[in-house]
Amino acid sequence: MTDLDPYERKILHELQRDASLTTAELAERIGLSPSPCWRRVDRLEREGVIRKRVALIDRRKVGLNAHVFAQVKLNAHGRANLDEFSAAIRGFPEVLDAYVLMGTMDFMLRIVAEDIDAYERFFFDKLSKLPGVQEINSIVALSEIKSTTELPI
Repeated sequence: MTDLDPYERKILHELQRDASLTTAELAERIGLSPSPCWRRVDRLEREGVIRKRVALIDRRKVGLNAHVFAQVKLNAHGRANLDEFSAAIRGFPEVLDAYVLMGTMDFMLRIVAEDIDAYERFFFDKLSKLPGVQEINSIVALSEIKSTTELPI
């Protein structure tokens, strides 16, 4: 669904900023009465435009101080088992995001850990032991310049 009317765009904009808004608060912000606002939100949820509503947690305040990006290259045998590798990655709570890439590397992973020692244990005990892994390049993020979940709607 790409044809969003102006009210739906406003709804998505507001919910990306604060998903805890009540229907009445959301309706007031976008200039609709609560009933049509609720119907639009309900339809956006049913159609999968709104996938879910979550709380965003500051990773450092819960002790996850290391933020690492890992580029993973699979060997020829590993590429034949992309589904197996993908399933294993989905099972690691340390991996927040995983992308299949075009280019010299096959995957880009965004990983959090308590500290670099914890990342090292994850690297040696889990990630590097996956079948088909040929190479892993780890890039440690020193600071965060921008981090958002808001899409430019």
